[in-house]
Amino acid sequence: MMGLNERYDRHLVLPGVGLEGQEKLAAASVLVIGSGGLGSPVLLYLAAAGVGRLGVVDDDTVALSNLQRQIIHSTGAVGEKKVTSAQNRLRELNDEVEVVAYDTRLTPSNALGIFQEGWDLIVDGTDNLPTRYLVDDCCSLLNLPWVYGSIYRYEGQVSVFNYQGGPTYRDLFTTSPPPGAVPSCSEGGVLGVLPGVVGSLQANEALKIILDLGKVLTGRLLLYDAEEMAFNTLRFSRDEDRETITTLDAATAMFNSPEWCAVADPKRSIQEGEASDVRSMFQRISMSDFIERRNQGWAPFILDVRSAMEHQQAHVASCDHHVSHESVTDSIDVLPKDRDILIYCKSGVRSQTAAMLLMQAGMDGSTLYNLDGGILAWNAAHPEEILQ
Repeated sequence: MMGLNERYDRHLVLPGVGLEGQEKLAAASVLVIGSGGLGSPVLLYLAAAGVGRLGVVDDDTVALSNLQRQIIHSTGAVGEKKVTSAQNRLRELNDEVEVVAYDTRLTPSNALGIFQEGWDLIVDGTDNLPTRYLVDDCCSLLNLPWVYGSIYRYEGQVSVFNYQGGPTYRDLFTTSPPPGAVPSCSEGGVLGVLPGVVGSLQANEALKIILDLGKVLTGRLLLYDAEEMAFNTLRFSRDEDRETITTLDAATAMFNSPEWCAVADPKRSIQEGEASDVRSMFQRISMSDFIERRNQGWAPFILDVRSAMEHQQAHVASCDHHVSHESVTDSIDVLPKDRDILIYCKSGVRSQTAAMLLMQAGMDGSTLYNLDGGILAWNAAHPEEILQ
């Protein structure tokens, strides 16, 4: 007990945790999918907090390029299996924690079996959509909550799905985008500290679920912009019209698709018509694709969602309307319903938030185009079109 008191002293004196809460943590079992950028801080903080049983699923090996952000691994572990490296580090951090290593890729053939091995909740640290849909479907079938995290360049997202009857990932993203539309971190890059921030937020939600503490991030998608140091929250609810998940057939189809298994092209964006049946997802378009389509006659409504000061300092000459991304829904009556809308900000992060807010307000995502690279990309391609 003396060792327990000393290791967890800051928890034991913390209102809402105390000895009873620490015992809950010691009795908890959390499965983490992936030991990379997100999984690293999740595993480290849950082990440090005294979560009694941690599982880690990963079939990859440690590479030198991982060390910029995957802080659970070290230079000496390069070439070693990630689950082995993670297991060794967690034992060094807290030898009271049981660490279960699954040196395998999570697939439709093994996911249900792994998830049923006594886990209280799942934390997702993956970087691909098929696995996220698989995690969501398995948790729906087994009635397990899971903590979601996503990172790309300078932006992160966090939410909790399937918590106490709350909405699932498929309620927020009912239909997946076309294969290749969402590049991975290796293709688009990621600020090294970003997964540390997002993974810490995921660990925070996991601890809150175990401790029954505070307001869990269910029905809310937390958006983090590292460039602007800004947080935004989108609210969503269960889609009562969505079919109930009874099998893993949909997730299995994604895994078996040769298109989903192929490496995404980082320069590729969603082309016109490609997502005509995907009303829950906005479109992404690169500056080069926008120029090509504009030369062919495409004339979208152009919406600037930067601050008023930024707009005054420099804006696109053909801009049709300006409103800050936080207040974009206040202008929904101004936006056309029968015309595509191109949304831009400085680099493409706030415009994504604006697109999601507009979809939440009822606009059709298939008409919304987020300009990758924002006004910076526009200025690099056609500086004569920028008014200053």
